[in-house]
Amino acid sequence: MLAGALCLIWVFPIYWMVNTSFKTAPNILRTTPQFFPSPFTFENYVNVFTKPNFLSSLINSLSISIVVVGISIVFAFLATTALTKFNFKGRHLILILILAVQMIPSTALLIPLFLTFRDAGLLNSYAGLALAYIATVLPFSIWILRGFFHSIPVEIEEAARMDGAGTARILRSIYFPLLLPGLIATSVFAFITAWNDYITALVFMADSSKYTLPIWLVSFSTEDGVDYGGLIAGSVIFALPVTIFFLIVQRNLVQGISSGGVKG
Repeated sequence: MLAGALCLIWVFPIYWMVNTSFKTAPNILRTTPQFFPSPFTFENYVNVFTKPNFLSSLINSLSISIVVVGISIVFAFLATTALTKFNFKGRHLILILILAVQMIPSTALLIPLFLTFRDAGLLNSYAGLALAYIATVLPFSIWILRGFFHSIPVEIEEAARMDGAGTARILRSIYFPLLLPGLIATSVFAFITAWNDYITALVFMADSSKYTLPIWLVSFSTEDGVDYGGLIAGSVIFALPVTIFFLIVQRNLVQGISSGGVKG
């Protein structure tokens, strides 16, 4: 009963957003709640799809998010392997530094990143924005994957080495399949971080044609007022990729979270 009530409380704002996206402008602003849109209209979605730069902003967000997920997962896998399975001087210091970076608010790093990327000529570029996201995502991904590595029995690696498998073969044929749930769980975090970001993209990107979807949504708020219908319809579309991605990987995500909690 309690779980059902909490679920309804969590789902209701999503329902209200979708419900409002099909309302006319007068009904959106009415003081009496309208739980079902009457009249039902697709006008808000038409306004979204016909608004300038919608398609380019959507492609920008998708492209950057996919690149961030791919690169951060590869580097996190390799870095975590080195920090977990190999003994070298300074390994524990690196882990402490990675944890310390997570304690610094991302907004506090925004100005130093801006100055660094400006000097490197990476402002107003997709590569620069993707690198900024990777710099934010990678430390967390490494720290999370470390827990998944510790959950794998060391006897598996020892048995593989006795059979003549080298390090590359072990990484490819043993660790990667066993860590796949953890990699997927980490990829969800990376995707959501890159997809939802607003402030970094706003600071780094000056050209409106290179805006990501969160910045583009602000265009519904002008000096003449706010187009609430278009803004809410755009927000529904904005939420769809994350929802679809989550539904695709949810089984592996739950398995990864439970596996990663076995050992720290």
